[in-house]
Amino acid sequence: MAEKKAGKGLSQRQKQIVEMVRQQGFAAVEALAQNFDVTPQTIRRDINELCSQGLVRRFHGGVGLSSSVENVAYETRKVLLLEEKQRIARQVAGQIPDRASVFIDIGTSTEEVARALRDHEGLRVITNDLNVATILSGNPTCEVIIAGGVVRHRDRGITGEATIDFIRQFKVDFGILGISAIDSDGTLLEFDYHEVRVAQAIIENSRKVFLTADHTKFGRNALVRLGHLSQIDALFTDRQPPEEIAGSLAEHNVALYVAEAGLRSQ
Repeated sequence: MAEKKAGKGLSQRQKQIVEMVRQQGFAAVEALAQNFDVTPQTIRRDINELCSQGLVRRFHGGVGLSSSVENVAYETRKVLLLEEKQRIARQVAGQIPDRASVFIDIGTSTEEVARALRDHEGLRVITNDLNVATILSGNPTCEVIIAGGVVRHRDRGITGEATIDFIRQFKVDFGILGISAIDSDGTLLEFDYHEVRVAQAIIENSRKVFLTADHTKFGRNALVRLGHLSQIDALFTDRQPPEEIAGSLAEHNVALYVAEAGLRSQ
């Protein structure tokens, strides 16, 4: 609960520091102080707060990316860039027709997609996220099917061999995934090997795959390879991606939806 309150309390400057670190990989304390026109002591206090939430890592003279082997805590991710995730979710929902069949994977971004789908009619939703199931179960026209497996305490996601076997029984219209990181070469990356295997099963058993990713996922580090941008049909984000990632999308004819501008390009 404390992490959730801390996440909500991030200042605009602290959010910008996180974004700068994710874009550059490292930022010196003195450079940050000059950029924001504050004292180095103020920046160090900001860094302490961000480190306590696992958003960045302190290095000598500055701050860098957090671990590539451990994701930010769920309670923090739930409130981080919430407005951006909601804009992305509305665009995804706009591409899902009524009476469609949908896989919805684990994640804070996909949970926002579930919220954006609450007014759809006649959906059949298969999910391995108990939060998604709770969100959509209030719609009497929506049939929610929950995958079996092991429930993770930290985020109520379901993973394991039973989950994969369950997903492979279906062939659905749309698979909706979140992602922890997208490398500059288009590689999709995650932190949890078990989660990756479930996501791969969703990709294999969906006629169309929609990927949600806010702009901080571009160029971020994560340990486990999930797949490649070429395996998805559309990327939904809140800002134009970097040139290399945009090039990979164009090369593989992946549709790009940018929620901030409300534009679609291919």
